[in-house]
Amino acid sequence: MASASLLKSSPVLDKAEFVKGQSLRQPSVSVVRCHPNVPSSLTIRASSYADELVKTAKTVASPGRGILAMDESNATCGKRLASIGLENTEANRQAYRTLLVTAPGLGQYISGAILFEETLYQSTTDGKKMVDVLVEQNIVPGIKVDKGLVPLAGSNDESWCQGLDGLASRTAAYYQQGARFAKWRTVVSIPNGPSALAAKEAAWGLARYAAIAQDSGLVPIVEPEILLDGEHGIDRTFEVAQKVWAEVFFYLAENNVLFEGILLKPSMVTPGAECKDKATPEQVADYTLKLLHRRIPPAVPGIMFLSGGQSEVEATLNLNAMNQAPNPWHVSFSYARALQNTCLKTWGGRPENIKAAQDVLLVRAKANSLAQLGKYTGEGESDEAKKGMFVKGYVY
Repeated sequence: MASASLLKSSPVLDKAEFVKGQSLRQPSVSVVRCHPNVPSSLTIRASSYADELVKTAKTVASPGRGILAMDESNATCGKRLASIGLENTEANRQAYRTLLVTAPGLGQYISGAILFEETLYQSTTDGKKMVDVLVEQNIVPGIKVDKGLVPLAGSNDESWCQGLDGLASRTAAYYQQGARFAKWRTVVSIPNGPSALAAKEAAWGLARYAAIAQDSGLVPIVEPEILLDGEHGIDRTFEVAQKVWAEVFFYLAENNVLFEGILLKPSMVTPGAECKDKATPEQVADYTLKLLHRRIPPAVPGIMFLSGGQSEVEATLNLNAMNQAPNPWHVSFSYARALQNTCLKTWGGRPENIKAAQDVLLVRAKANSLAQLGKYTGEGESDEAKKGMFVKGYVY
């Protein structure tokens, strides 16, 4: 279980510090030499946002809370809406996301919400800014900033994530609009290698993004997702994850990223989705925590796991197993489908189902809140919540 006493004593961001409309401060950079009389190539950057970044990260990584990832692109959101027979229109996307952010008491379990750009600038169906509604719920607004995956030339049919061009100006604008953290997702495929080229490209892109985001006052969520696709066992996943995270933290350090002002969004260490040998929550927790202890500095405040196609219950059980003993970090969740799947199906696009859908969302959010505290039992879960959501070769 996470050490609540340590976390509660940490500085926490006041609502007033992340409300919309704050004036944009121009980040400054100072250079400190290792010795005043000896020239050195080693420099330490100190952004004017450093204190705020630490406070924001600790707020998101607060006891019993995690992240609602509702940053699906318009195309991906369209796939979700199509599953309940709705057309992919801005009005329908607005209606669904209004349902999510206005769920009463959501902030008791959710500390941050990742938004797509459309949602960051959007109002609810009642005409209130989405950002303002989140702030009133004591939820920190965040923003997806990557531009998606494209083929990586010279690799084994692998991908790289685009979006660095123009990122500095975009992150500055997002800060002005009220965002206080960002997310960049790239992927690594085990069946396709992964090649050294793909791992290095993923790590370098994440590091450059993280440095740029911090310079604009946004806490970067660093997300190299190791895809579930494949027949490999859990040991192979562990081997690949060790390599990827070594690369990631090497390049984060090379880019002078403030570790206390980032959050991680890793995959749990599990067997491939098509592996015959399934892992128990205890095995997943054992392998995943071993990976974290070997690769993640304790300075990093929060590990916000993605669900990656696991069922709602499976993702919650695995998180709960990881919080059965104290961790150096806040070990929590940043789930999309594992929070939204049953909620979306309950809503079905019908106004009369909004309350029932919000109630389902709160049930899932509370379950993961309990899992973050190591107190989830799994009792009373619906059959729908136990259904796996893995889709082979899924494209976001």
